[in-house]
Amino acid sequence: MPYDGKLLRQAQNLLADERAAEAARRDARRREIYRRLPRVAEIDGELRNTVQEIIAAAFDRGTDPGPAIAVLRERNLGAQSERAALLEAAGVKPDALEEGPFCRRCNDAGFRGGVMCECLKKHYARLQIAALSNLLGLGDQSFDSFDIEYYDERVWPDRGASPRENMELIYQHCRAYAKKFNGYILRNLLFSGGTGLGKTFLSACIAREVANRGFSVVYDSAGEIFARFEAQKFDRAGEDGLAARDETRRYLNCDLLIVDDLGAEMTTSFVQAALYTLVNTRLMQDRRTVISTNLSMQDIRRRYSPQIASRLAGEYEEMLFFGDDIRLKKKP
Repeated sequence: MPYDGKLLRQAQNLLADERAAEAARRDARRREIYRRLPRVAEIDGELRNTVQEIIAAAFDRGTDPGPAIAVLRERNLGAQSERAALLEAAGVKPDALEEGPFCRRCNDAGFRGGVMCECLKKHYARLQIAALSNLLGLGDQSFDSFDIEYYDERVWPDRGASPRENMELIYQHCRAYAKKFNGYILRNLLFSGGTGLGKTFLSACIAREVANRGFSVVYDSAGEIFARFEAQKFDRAGEDGLAARDETRRYLNCDLLIVDDLGAEMTTSFVQAALYTLVNTRLMQDRRTVISTNLSMQDIRRRYSPQIASRLAGEYEEMLFFGDDIRLKKKP
């Protein structure tokens, strides 16, 4: 799974801070127990010495270490029994003084078999959601804050439904898409319609929900995506080109890519090639994509190549937004 390197480093730093804080709490807990139970401190010192003696006996080549090791082990078991009894009598949990990794699932590696562990994932997900929220300027808005009441209940004859009925269906699909990500029947979505109808809002809701589940999510405008592809191609050795290379890899390989405002860019032959690469590569890799546009499917066929239009029409579920501009209705 491709991750944003900057966010990953920040998440790793947060996890390191969390581990350090837990180690400090463990040390403070140990000092308090040793203060209350000095004999436990003595036993722990004896146990450490016993371990060293066992190792020394095992490496003693002049004599058979077996009998010595057996005696030391017996003494060790006796000390452990006394220690456990003292802790139990004082109402201290047996594992209160145990030392071990902060996360036993990954032994503090942060990854297990190449998959991000839950201990690191929770930090990365929070950072990713914060980055998406800053990018979109949506604060804490989510599926739960979506207000269907702004959509007109009157049936539009040319649509055969009211904007509210239409949005209720789109909302249910979007929520299920995010909640069941990678398992929902709809794999790629094409949001089509005018401005101020909720396309960006629902895209952000999907992004936040999917990111919160630990998947890698990239949200960007079509214009910025194509600019990154261009920088990657024509400035390969430069600093901007190297950064663009990393960005284009994330566009191609992230679990969910959300492309905003397709059609607002100047449609050059390079843009056509970049869009085809983006759409086709993600389809071939079975990676999910949500595209938002003011263009209709007819507009897309006129504007882009037949290969692009065919893939968008055949592999994406078009969701048509219609109604009055919600932003205008929300103005005081």
